[in-house]
Amino acid sequence: MICSSTRAIVIPRETKFQYPESYKRFHFHVKKTYVYHWKHKCLSKDLNSNRLISSTSKTMAVEPLTSGASGRINALFSLRALRSLFLMLNAVVLLLLLPFRGKIVRATAISSGEKVGKEEKQGSRRKGSSSSAAVVRVPVAILPRRRAAVVVNQEAAARRSLAIQRVTEDGDEETVREFSLFTSARGDTLFTQSWTPVSAIVRGVVVLLHGLNEHSGRYSDFAKRLNANGFKVYGMDWIGHGGSDGLHAYVHSLDYAVADTKMFLEKVLADNPGLPCFCFGHSTGGAIVLKAVLDPKVKAKVSGIILTSPAVGVQPSHPIFVVLAPVVSFLLPRYQVSVTNKKALPVSRDPEALVAKYSDPLVYTGALRVRTGHEILRVTSYLQQNMHRLRVPLFVLHGMDDTVTDPRASQKLYEEAASTDKSIKLFEGLLHDLLFEPEREAIMDDIIQWLTCRV
Repeated sequence: MICSSTRAIVIPRETKFQYPESYKRFHFHVKKTYVYHWKHKCLSKDLNSNRLISSTSKTMAVEPLTSGASGRINALFSLRALRSLFLMLNAVVLLLLLPFRGKIVRATAISSGEKVGKEEKQGSRRKGSSSSAAVVRVPVAILPRRRAAVVVNQEAAARRSLAIQRVTEDGDEETVREFSLFTSARGDTLFTQSWTPVSAIVRGVVVLLHGLNEHSGRYSDFAKRLNANGFKVYGMDWIGHGGSDGLHAYVHSLDYAVADTKMFLEKVLADNPGLPCFCFGHSTGGAIVLKAVLDPKVKAKVSGIILTSPAVGVQPSHPIFVVLAPVVSFLLPRYQVSVTNKKALPVSRDPEALVAKYSDPLVYTGALRVRTGHEILRVTSYLQQNMHRLRVPLFVLHGMDDTVTDPRASQKLYEEAASTDKSIKLFEGLLHDLLFEPEREAIMDDIIQWLTCRV
């Protein structure tokens, strides 16, 4: 019946409903459709529910009811929602405490160890023990951290051994190739090597810095070409690379590499008094060279810099990495992020050069570590803001098809640098590793010609 005042449908409590056959078939059809779409994850449960309500409304002519704002608020304070909120807050607290976990655990373990030691000492006194030997106890909680450090040190030692072996086995009669170990201000051991011409008269010195994930030994052919033209070459494997200390391809701070480069330059200049000194840097090594020569003390000692594909502008694979990098690099600095690696990025058009690079044990081929990526973004941002301060002679070379570093940033560097002596060469169709492209001989000739004119 229909209420005359409210125009509402009033149904007696004991009324029984009989559904028509068409509704039963429709209801069965919707249930089948719902199961099918759930399996294939194409539609949500809410969408199917809406379809069901709208369809039944057409059959029974009844307007569907909604929960309204009050229903949504009740759902917000439901037990399931509160449990999810608690888990999320717990995860945030754990992330914030993660950097202090080692200190807390270590302090707890040491205090418990001291407590155990006191109890044993008191027990030995009760027994009348006359032994005066000190007992050194290592808390168990420290062992995993130390074990990880031992693994890193062993891995770095294996890389150093291989780097030394390659130097000693180089039997080129026109070049004397030697290695030395250089200790940084932080106490890290860095692997360095040199190429000295046998017959040519040394007219200048070139300090070489490799790019990210590689090592100085990859540029041996280039160093020997420089030897043949009267230039002695020094190479340094910066921290975490090649034969130097540190977790492979992990850079806690690129400022460490900049400081190490400055110290190494002082040593090279002291060993070669009176000779003009040039710096060569590839990719991230180019960024390190740039930041080093922005120091007025270093600028006064360097006669010029050569940069190939410098990391002045780097575009991450996803914009979210720029936002999250500072936070994640602080909480999980060694974490490897595969999303930052662009898939199948070619760095050379020479297949043999690619095979040689990625089959080299001293070349890191894993995913980029968060702290390393954040440091590259930080240094490139610094260089973008300080290009106008560069005043040393400059020669920039970049491939226009480079997908690792931005050739437009190299053009900007050339335009904004305050150097009165500056040159740039952009190569159409060439990729990132210019000295490993099929046109490498012509590129080496360009570099040697630029150096020769400034000796």
